[in-house]
Amino acid sequence: MNTKTNDSLVRRTKARRILCRAVIYLFAIAVAAVAFYPFFVMIISSTHDNYNIVAKINILPGTHLKENFQRLTENIDLYRGFANSLLLAVVVTVVQNYFTMLAAYAFAKFQFRGKNVLFSIVLVAMMLPGQLGIIGFYKEIQALGLLNSYFTLIVPTIANCFAVFFYKQFIDGALPNELIEAAIMDGCGEFKIFHTIVLPLVVPALVTQGVMTFIGTWNSYLTPLIVLNEKEKFTLPLMIATVRDATHADYGAQYVGMLVSVVPLVIVFCFASRIIMEKISIGAAVKG
Repeated sequence: MNTKTNDSLVRRTKARRILCRAVIYLFAIAVAAVAFYPFFVMIISSTHDNYNIVAKINILPGTHLKENFQRLTENIDLYRGFANSLLLAVVVTVVQNYFTMLAAYAFAKFQFRGKNVLFSIVLVAMMLPGQLGIIGFYKEIQALGLLNSYFTLIVPTIANCFAVFFYKQFIDGALPNELIEAAIMDGCGEFKIFHTIVLPLVVPALVTQGVMTFIGTWNSYLTPLIVLNEKEKFTLPLMIATVRDATHADYGAQYVGMLVSVVPLVIVFCFASRIIMEKISIGAAVKG
């Protein structure tokens, strides 16, 4: 009886595991399908003409990809927009993550008067939507004569409250105080400690936040639309939005532009994912 009971329990447990695994796989497939659907629409629509895009639901690819790309390059300087977006995204990613990491390191490891109050202000500011200050932001940069400048799109990004919070939480768990104390005993200054000890230990967090910053800056539309007024300085999303024919927006060309603009993001994400996994594996091996 005991043997039969044990066999029955084993079979039930195995069946439950298979059922749970099947449910998890189905859920994962459903989430992946929902996430991929906009990309599917973009890819398929880029191969159709404007009439089919507006009037029909397209599932199969069309034959107008080359024509749409030709109209896109005739309407905008695609490579100029690509270069503008790349320059802005790279500079913002480097500047923002460096300075927010400095601020997070100070909040995590330094003791000073008003530290908790200041960090509470950072948390409150993180919860406020950026659109609330867009009118005041425009009036301020207009008064300072900083319209139509990349400087205006770069410097304000230093104050990224979410990045400060994210880095502080990572530093609290990844950087022991004993390591910093040992470096101080060896005669290291604060900036040397930051550059030679802190930054190498937080590479996974830097890459993760860096990817989010790069993608957010690359896809940014509202702020560049408000700040920039010369088409030569437009970023790629702004240029794509201006693609029109004689009477209305050229959806086929716009979809091709969106398809082209997604390629760098996919490349960045693939390389960043590999770096994150490698650094996490190294960190786990060191801790072990």
